[in-house]
Amino acid sequence: MTFSVFLQFLAFGVSLGATYALIAIGYTIVYGVLGLINIAHGDFFMLAGFTAMWAVFKYHLPMPAAFFIGAVAVPVLGVIVERVAYRPLRDFKISAFTSTVAVSFFLQSTVIIFFTARAHAFPVPAFMEEVINIGGISISRVTVFIIAVSAVMFLMLSFLVTKTKIGRAMRALSKDLEATKLMGVNTDRVISFAFALATLYAALAAFMWGFKFPTFDAYAGIIPGLKGFVGAVIGGIGSIPGALVGGFLLGLAEILLVAFFPSLSGWRDIFAYGLMIVFLLFRPGGIFDVRVREEKV
Repeated sequence: MTFSVFLQFLAFGVSLGATYALIAIGYTIVYGVLGLINIAHGDFFMLAGFTAMWAVFKYHLPMPAAFFIGAVAVPVLGVIVERVAYRPLRDFKISAFTSTVAVSFFLQSTVIIFFTARAHAFPVPAFMEEVINIGGISISRVTVFIIAVSAVMFLMLSFLVTKTKIGRAMRALSKDLEATKLMGVNTDRVISFAFALATLYAALAAFMWGFKFPTFDAYAGIIPGLKGFVGAVIGGIGSIPGALVGGFLLGLAEILLVAFFPSLSGWRDIFAYGLMIVFLLFRPGGIFDVRVREEKV
C-alpha cells in the first residue's frame, strides 16, 4: 500500500468516524441527562434521511428545503415521543427502556406501511460527487464536507453544553434530577430539549450517511444506530468527549482493518461488536471511564 492510498483510507475512516460520533452523541445526550438508552435513536436517524429523500423524489422539493424539513421534523417528533411514550415511564427504567424498543418497531412499521419497504436512492448534491486532488491524493468532496460539518457541530455542542444556561441545566440534571428540580429548574423542559438535540444530531448524521452511502429504506438506521451505540460505549456512554473519541476510533478502526487486511472486509461488523464486548468486559466505563467522571454531559 502506497502512502497516498493510506491517506485516502485515513480520510474515509475519519469521515465515517465523524458520522458514528454524531450518532453516538445522540445516545450519550439522552443517557447522560436521563439515564436511558434510546434504542429508537437509529430509527430517528432513518426517519430524517427518509423524510429528506421522500421530499425530493416524491414531492420534488429543492434539496435545501428537503434537508431543512428533515432536520426540523425529526427533533419535533423526538419531543413528542419523549412526552407521550417515555415521560410517563420515567420512574420505571426497565419499562422506559422497553418503550424505546416499541417506538423503534413502530417507526419502522409506519414507514413501511405508509411509504415503502423498498430502498430508494438518497439525493446527493452534484458537487458532492466531485473528487479533489491534493498532492496526488484523491479525496471526494463529500468526505471533506462530512469532516467539516461534523467539526462545526462538535464545537457548537461543546459551546452549548459548557457556556449556555440550558447546557448547565443539562449537566446539573445528569448529576441529580431531584436536586435540580428543587433548584427551580423546569426539568421536563430540559429533558425535552435534550431529546430534540439528540435527534437533531441523528438527523445530521443521516444526511452525512446518505451522502456517503446513497440509499435509504425503513431499516437504514439499524446498523448505523448500532455502530453509534458501540462508539458511545467505547468512549464512555454518558460522556460527550467519550462519544466523540469512541465514534472516531471505531470508524478509523473499521476502515484501517479493511485497508490492511482486505480479506477481512466482511468481518467489519463482527470486529466492531467484538470490540464493544472487550470494553464491556475489561473497561465498562469506556475510554473516559464515566463511572468516575463528575460531568457526564
